[in-house]
Amino acid sequence: MRNAVQLIAYVDRLAGDLAGVKNLLSDELSGLFGGIHLLPYFTPFDGADAGFDPADHLSVDERLGDWASLRELSDLTYVMSDLIVNHVSVESRQFQDVMHRGEQSEFWELFLKRSDIFPDDSTATQIDKIYRPRPGLPFTTLTLDDGTVQEFWTTFSPQQLDINVECPQGQAYLESILDVFTESGIRGIRLDAAGYAIKRRDTACFMLPETFDFIELLRAAAAERKMDVLVEIHSHYQTQIDIAERVSWVYDFALPPLVLHTLFTAESSALKDWLSISPRNCITVLDTHDGIGIVDAAGDGERSGLLNDTQIEALVEQIDVRTKGQSRLASGQAASNLDIYQVNTTFYDALGRSDKLYLLARAIQFFAPGIPQVYYVGLLAGENDIQLLKKTGTGRDINRHYYTNEEIHIALRNPVVESLLAIIKLRNSARGFQGEFDMPDCMHDQLHMRWWMAEDSIELFIDLQEARGIITQRENGAVSQYIISDAFEKVANDDIHEVR
Repeated sequence: MRNAVQLIAYVDRLAGDLAGVKNLLSDELSGLFGGIHLLPYFTPFDGADAGFDPADHLSVDERLGDWASLRELSDLTYVMSDLIVNHVSVESRQFQDVMHRGEQSEFWELFLKRSDIFPDDSTATQIDKIYRPRPGLPFTTLTLDDGTVQEFWTTFSPQQLDINVECPQGQAYLESILDVFTESGIRGIRLDAAGYAIKRRDTACFMLPETFDFIELLRAAAAERKMDVLVEIHSHYQTQIDIAERVSWVYDFALPPLVLHTLFTAESSALKDWLSISPRNCITVLDTHDGIGIVDAAGDGERSGLLNDTQIEALVEQIDVRTKGQSRLASGQAASNLDIYQVNTTFYDALGRSDKLYLLARAIQFFAPGIPQVYYVGLLAGENDIQLLKKTGTGRDINRHYYTNEEIHIALRNPVVESLLAIIKLRNSARGFQGEFDMPDCMHDQLHMRWWMAEDSIELFIDLQEARGIITQRENGAVSQYIISDAFEKVANDDIHEVR
């Protein structure tokens, strides 16, 4: 993966189909991104969980294109795709075969049953230990065609049946997806929901020692096919650090809440503490197709978090205030959410639609260690889609707008978006970002981040009280300076000055 800003998007919600994505990256967004992560485009892309419940993980939904059109895109740029390791849809041909044939089905072992983990039944204490992203039991009772009643493991929703990834059928299923990806030129995979894949009785059934072993096996299988592996885990920050030692890339999911906390409070201590220990092989984000992860900055009962409980509560409340109550309508159990530990809103709305704070937030992300990834709604400084939320009742849809071509053209002429694009270009071109990262000492109401390689450097200094940033670039003996306020502007040479 090239050290340049990456884009992440739903094919249909940004550009209609795969051909549209290719055209967009070749035209209006030409040269802006080092690659694109395509959110699920499998059959169907519009199921119960916006494509994360594939009925057929081995086919491109024909409404979006086919493997040939995806190959054309991968010939143009680096493409990452999701490997949904934990579950498939109840509509999959494999499960439909189980429904019709029961234990005689060749796919019987592919689907995890409650009895696989609790063969002698289970106690309330054992069930309470299971970590799950939604309220209620992680099981769904289904009646097969022959009248047999079976409890299947469904971590996320009754429509998403967990795979037994440790049985031969489960392993073969995942390998078959990797093979199809390889043939289509996909060079990166994200392991979706991998933390839930391994279950053991008397445990949380989440991020177990055996889970790390499973992730390592998938990483090795992908490496044989020359593919990067990005692991998606929402958990305590130490878990990200542990995973980072074993895979190509992890997400920095702690960054979004810490950036918001820093800008809301004008206090940088928590963010600076995290950046001093955060994994360097990470993908940095502010917004994603999911919500803003709160659990990633919080404690877990046994270990302290990057923010304490009072700070977390204040953060969630401030987001609600700045979104004028919209985040509360879309988050937790107020809407149909598969993860109750996230706050749903666009990042632009989380900052009260302040251009100044939004540009500062993006600058912090681009200077943080790792490779930045920008969500398509965030790229266009998108606002909360309340109409879509009302239509679907799904909290995450508040940040999953369907853009028309006209809306994209208009958004790209928005001054805050024009400024963001300029910062992206600087992040991609400045030589200093290929070197080392450090944070010079500064006051708690300031933030100072620097990258340097030999004589070249680029640094970001933010006065949090003034909500004003300065980027100073030294390259090839020349000095350039940029101001981040309500816009991103280059400073005239005569006005360049030191900020320390």
